[in-house]
Amino acid sequence: MHFHGYLWVGDKAVFDKESARRPPSRVEPAATSPPDVVDRYREAVAEWWVTAVPPLETKYWLVKPGKLIRGTWADPGEATHWLGERLAEYAPRFASRADRDSARLAGTVAYAAETLGWGGDVSLGYYLGRPSFLSLSVVTCSPNRAGPDLDCPVT
Repeated sequence: MHFHGYLWVGDKAVFDKESARRPPSRVEPAATSPPDVVDRYREAVAEWWVTAVPPLETKYWLVKPGKLIRGTWADPGEATHWLGERLAEYAPRFASRADRDSARLAGTVAYAAETLGWGGDVSLGYYLGRPSFLSLSVVTCSPNRAGPDLDCPVT
């Protein structure tokens, strides 16, 4: 088992666009499907696999290109350390003062350490100055509990 870290900062409106964050259906639309369904399917097939926008389900980071990985660690403590460093780096930009609180950040890091320790995934999101949003994820790989059939993006 090992861990991959992901970081995305972008426009909150892009993050909120669910269609950009949902993998394409395994079933192609029928010839009689409405044009918007066909368009959504084509867009998803062309873009979802390569876009850096975080997926709705954290496990699906593992099917995205390996170039999106910000770090890989064999030890959950090392992954947690990376997550803590990213939180400290971005905390001054957090829109909420409560999120900037050092005790709250320490609690978040402790929760992440516990979750990664048993093989879970961690996904965090913070509003930054308008219109930006920060998404941080650490995903357990080989195997992932939520997606044991998903292969590691790095070979």
